[in-house]
Amino acid sequence: MALAVGLNLRTFIRIRPCKDDTVLINLPNIGTKLSWDVSQLQSLLPSFQDDPQNMEILKNFAGLTDGCKDTESLAVLAFLYLYLSIFGRDLPSVDVVVWSQLPTGAGLGSSAAYCVCLAAAMLTYCGRIADPMREEAKTSRWSQTELDLINQWAFQGEKVIHGNPSGVDNAVGTWGGALQYQSGRITPIERVPMLHILLTNTKVPRSTKVLVAGVKEKLLKFPDIIEPVLSSIHAISQECQRVLKEMTAGLSMDHYSVLEELIDINQHHLNVIGVGHPSLNTICRVTAERGLHSKLTGAGGGGCAVTLLRPDTDHTVVEAVKQELTDCGFQCWETSIGALGVSVHLPSSLTEDAREAFSNL
Repeated sequence: MALAVGLNLRTFIRIRPCKDDTVLINLPNIGTKLSWDVSQLQSLLPSFQDDPQNMEILKNFAGLTDGCKDTESLAVLAFLYLYLSIFGRDLPSVDVVVWSQLPTGAGLGSSAAYCVCLAAAMLTYCGRIADPMREEAKTSRWSQTELDLINQWAFQGEKVIHGNPSGVDNAVGTWGGALQYQSGRITPIERVPMLHILLTNTKVPRSTKVLVAGVKEKLLKFPDIIEPVLSSIHAISQECQRVLKEMTAGLSMDHYSVLEELIDINQHHLNVIGVGHPSLNTICRVTAERGLHSKLTGAGGGGCAVTLLRPDTDHTVVEAVKQELTDCGFQCWETSIGALGVSVHLPSSLTEDAREAFSNL
């Protein structure tokens, strides 16, 4: 069993009509800005609707070479797929901008956040789900049924990008909070506390496929050793879920002490099964020297680590840790987990960096 939690680093989308029968997609995080005539996209519909899983149609249209796996190509493919699938025969002229606080390729679900945003914006734009910001709406979120539809389409976008994703990342992006993932089944956890963390990106690339294969190899070679470790990791997830549930009734420092112990045990276990990395060990050492507790997140082998911050953690300690980790070449964010899922934002409610990003576009 694994727990997946919503991270309070958000991806924002703005969709609005165009006047000149064009479709524009602007992805400033990766330096991509493309446009097509609606008539060009209309010409794709007959062959695309006959075989919507045939990505060659979209690849040929976008001028992408076979086997192209770079971030820009996959983002464009997912956009075209969702645009043609959701809007169908009535293709609108739209200007779409997606900007994110999440780094790409760090194992933080940036592609899922992108797909969730596209699905929610397009479904709302064409009226297949309600606009939560209309005057009579009481909330800036959609109904459970509408969120299910957003999640289903976001998963289709993830399949375009990753081929065979688990569905966990798009589910967390849609629902927020925390989810339990076990044997292919995703179960929302009703209530979770918002916990303050330091998130550190090692910038070390890694392959989930290679790491998973390595764990399987160890399991086959040393089954009597690795199986108990995997069972213990499962038990840690269960205990963590129990503590998080308790924390919704009232936080105490005892809860944080238990979570810190679980973090340390879990990180040691993850090193044992072979998904650690020297860069992650550095983060654990630097934070431990100041009384903080860290573990890898995602597939491991590089990528990112999370450090739990107690409510009474001294700000100067956090700043010192951030500086030392930055000096190591890492990238740090103070943020929180257990965050809200997909929602609509008024311009006035955007974070300062988001307002600045969109004002420059």
